[in-house]
Amino acid sequence: MEAAINTLVSQFKVFAGKDGSSDTLSKDEFQSLVVSQLPNFVKNANDSSVTDQLMSSLDQNNDGELTFLEFWQLIGQLANKHGGFSQ
Repeated sequence: MEAAINTLVSQFKVFAGKDGSSDTLSKDEFQSLVVSQLPNFVKNANDSSVTDQLMSSLDQNNDGELTFLEFWQLIGQLANKHGGFSQ
């Protein structure tokens, strides 16, 4: 599990560092991450309206960017669904 956490943190930082703050994901960074890293877990990830809606649902403070904790919600939701755990 430690390797999985290291991978999640390092990939977040790689994508967050592409423009602006290296601590948050912009819309473009988020879409790029989802398309390249989660293509089998997020349907229609190439559709910007899909990723915009997903980002809006995660962006708790409505600042147009995702912190790691906001992003972590997505990972939890996807893992929960993939594992077949009850909501």
